[in-house]
Amino acid sequence: MTAQTPKLMDQIRDALRARHYSVRTEQAYVLWSRRFIIFHGMRHPSAMGEDEINEFLTHLAVERHVSASTQNQALAALLFLYRNVLNRPVGELGEIVRAQRPVHLPVVLTRDEVRQVLAQLDGDAHLMVTLLYGSGLRLSECLRLRVQDVDFDRREITVRDGKGGKDRVTTLPEKSIPALTQQLQRARVVHEADLVDGWGAVILPMALDRKYPHAVFEWLWQWVFPQERRWRNAETGEQGRHHVHATVLQRAVRDAARRSGVTKRVGCHTFRHSFATHLLDDGYDIRTIQELLGHKDLRTTMIYTHVLNRGGRGVRSPMDGL
Repeated sequence: MTAQTPKLMDQIRDALRARHYSVRTEQAYVLWSRRFIIFHGMRHPSAMGEDEINEFLTHLAVERHVSASTQNQALAALLFLYRNVLNRPVGELGEIVRAQRPVHLPVVLTRDEVRQVLAQLDGDAHLMVTLLYGSGLRLSECLRLRVQDVDFDRREITVRDGKGGKDRVTTLPEKSIPALTQQLQRARVVHEADLVDGWGAVILPMALDRKYPHAVFEWLWQWVFPQERRWRNAETGEQGRHHVHATVLQRAVRDAARRSGVTKRVGCHTFRHSFATHLLDDGYDIRTIQELLGHKDLRTTMIYTHVLNRGGRGVRSPMDGL
């Protein structure tokens, strides 16, 4: 079994990448598959079935006290393993003990609290938070912005391959334009220096680098927020530059919230919640906000309000009202 497990994990990764799943989903599915195998004494999944899946999911809820979303993620990982890697259909799972799904309202900042936290930020962190709040971006969506995703003339940001693999367009706050313009100028200087050093390639989505081998060096594909240092492959000596790591902004937001004196639990996603809530306060239509947020189900957006359906076009970012 020890020799088989790495091979199986590689099969899972290959199946996920062939279907263009995100890196974080790949990491999660591999982790759950490994935990499933370890839980059942290192038995190979092909020798197990519905009963073992049921037992593992029940264990997560009863003994590990995981949340409903965590249990659902584990189930999705195991269903993917059996259906797409082992090519085995999964039948009835029987009576799984389901983790309880608590009803939590999102933490939302007032406009004054947004100002207070922003006042404690500067540089790239300040700009990124203005986009989280001013455009309703998720953290990963902000970090993965590429030069071509920003349209200053139309005041739009295009979010590519967002949650669920969907593209969408959201508003670009006027107040972010000067700082964003300067950031792009700095990023271009970094990119041109990388090119002079013989590097400057960026990772492209969905193997586009094989179809367009020169696109990896083009300016329009570069990150808006590149990392300070290049990564280096120790074996090949190849170098490149990724976007800023999530922990950099998460730490900056946590520290800024503490210094601001805001007595709420503030994270990067809090600004996305505040974006939606403040647009509703301004009278924008719930379906317009659903589209800006990229929610598949309107009920997800409805958590911000019960009924607020008064219409609204030409969305002006709440960032511009500060």
